Amino acid sequence: MNRKILTTLILLLAGATLSGGGYWVGTRHGAGQAASGNGAATHAGTERKVLYWHDPMVPGTRFDKPGKSPFMDMQLVPVYADEAGAGSGVTIAPALRQNLGIRFATVRRAALADTLDLVGTTQFDERRAEVVQTRVTGYIERLHTRAPLQRVRRGDAVATLFVPDWLAPQEEYLALRRSGDQSLASAARERMRALSIPDALVASAERSGKPQSRVELAAPATGVVSELAVREGAMVTPGVTIAKISGMDKLWLLAEVPESLLASVRSGMAVTATPQGDPARRYTGRVSEILPGVSGATRTAQARLELDNGDGMLVPGQLMRVQLAAAENAQRLVVPAEAVISSGKRSVVLVAATENSIQPVVVTTGRVFGDDIEIVSGLSEGQKVIASGQFLIDSEANLRSVLPKLGTAPAPAEPAPGKKAGPASLHGVGVVEQVSKEALTLSHQPIPALDWPAMTMDFMKPDPGAFPGIKAGQRVDFTFHQSEDGYVLDTVTPAAGAAK
Repeated sequence: MNRKILTTLILLLAGATLSGGGYWVGTRHGAGQAASGNGAATHAGTERKVLYWHDPMVPGTRFDKPGKSPFMDMQLVPVYADEAGAGSGVTIAPALRQNLGIRFATVRRAALADTLDLVGTTQFDERRAEVVQTRVTGYIERLHTRAPLQRVRRGDAVATLFVPDWLAPQEEYLALRRSGDQSLASAARERMRALSIPDALVASAERSGKPQSRVELAAPATGVVSELAVREGAMVTPGVTIAKISGMDKLWLLAEVPESLLASVRSGMAVTATPQGDPARRYTGRVSEILPGVSGATRTAQARLELDNGDGMLVPGQLMRVQLAAAENAQRLVVPAEAVISSGKRSVVLVAATENSIQPVVVTTGRVFGDDIEIVSGLSEGQKVIASGQFLIDSEANLRSVLPKLGTAPAPAEPAPGKKAGPASLHGVGVVEQVSKEALTLSHQPIPALDWPAMTMDFMKPDPGAFPGIKAGQRVDFTFHQSEDGYVLDTVTPAAGAAK
């Protein structure tokens, strides 16, 4: 009796288990059929509905099932209903954002000084130039400095001058001095001073008892002979410049300032200059003045800067990179310069609007400060912007269809009278690989109009019942056009010589 009861219980439990399992399998199977019947797939292991699959590199072409991309050596990527986005924004899934290497940056305020990066050349400081001249008429008997740009020190001999007009006054003075008539000798001495005969030369004549007619002209300052206007044997007269000595401890730097930035340059701004050939050396100085006038050829004005050349390494004519900085800093709104997409007519920044949504925003940019750029309008402090990967977002989300919404789109051209406007058709030849309700898979030859090589890809049907006589394996001629959903077939006919 006990054995019969035990057997009955075992059979009852087994039946219940089989019934429950069958009910569970039927439920899952029915749910899968229901999802398929709604025309949209459900991604395995999730409850998210897949709208279509596509190749991120060719986002305009959509596929109704997963598989390998006909364009690239990669698998098609699903696009979910909750990622489709709305309005003018773009939605990027977190996983895809990581794969694309998208990096965010925060719009921030920073204390930055007005700085300008300019180019200039060094010149002699004309205010520190000294000239070598003579007060009497004479002849250059010898040049001790024979070439321009020769370095000299203060007191070095530049030239020896022979003055024949000094001989007679000296002989008269020496004769009166030997005669013992001191009053006449003193008068003769005063006449020699009036003739610009140096006292040292008169003292030498008194010691030797012979008149002296040669005098050395010395350098009045340490520097470089920037001008040498005479040669040996030349006659010079009072006021004639024999040589010009330019100092080297201070130099001028003439920086070219664009006309549009003239208002930003002021006297007294700090200057940091770097030689083009040696970026390791730095020189400091101040803006001395802004020279009046703008060059008609370059549309630039010149700022005269003073540089301290204490090491003596700078020489005139050097090309220098110049940076001017204001004395006080100003608070500015900045973002990384790489975050700005500039088309020439406008600048756009991609802003993280929500958790996964990206919104393009037109901004007005200002000055560039190193790796950052000033934002004059369009953004506010604390917003998140895309700092890298913008071009990949453009490909992934077909951003070209989003950005034009920010401006005024041109009016479409009207069709000619009596003709219906429509997209231009393109022609191709290929072999039908597969036929479905939505598309034909064609292995087509190169299409020169689009610069396409030979490839296998799907072309959408205009409606599910189109081209009923076309079968897999046929060689066909076809025409198609591009639409928002991809490439749509217009006509498909068997190619000449192909089996019907």
